[in-house]
Amino acid sequence: MKFTFLTIGKIKEKWMRQGIDEYLKRLSPIAKVEILSPDEEKMPENPSPALKEKVMEKEGEKLLKYLKDEDFLILLDLKGKPVTSEELAHIIRQKMVSGTSHFFFMIGGPYGNGENIRKRANLKISISAMTFTHQMARLILAEQVYRAMKIIRHEPYHL
Repeated sequence: MKFTFLTIGKIKEKWMRQGIDEYLKRLSPIAKVEILSPDEEKMPENPSPALKEKVMEKEGEKLLKYLKDEDFLILLDLKGKPVTSEELAHIIRQKMVSGTSHFFFMIGGPYGNGENIRKRANLKISISAMTFTHQMARLILAEQVYRAMKIIRHEPYHL
């Protein structure tokens, strides 16, 4: 079992890196996890909507180069389907049963996801009706993937 998080940019806050590292450490006996994080594109102050879209497309290209056509991609997106922790576990379990052993999760940059990423995604999910920074989404994703694996394994989850 392998999970790859495709994300834009680096985590600047130490406490957030520590949280992500903690969940990756907890996941390590269960699955291999890698994070691939190309740099954000430069954006001027007050960019036009067209420039924002262009930047999202460029960032999408950076992330999409890591995927093969047959790879299963779950995109975290504001317009995605809201899922509970149990539903995420069910999605992963169902894909595992059908032969998927490598899951790709993608989080776009600070302005969101370009249309190129949305078109490629096999599944679009939302982690909340609230908006989080793309960096905070990475922490939440790491925790939720860990929780999903605990649910799949019928193990208790308590912090």
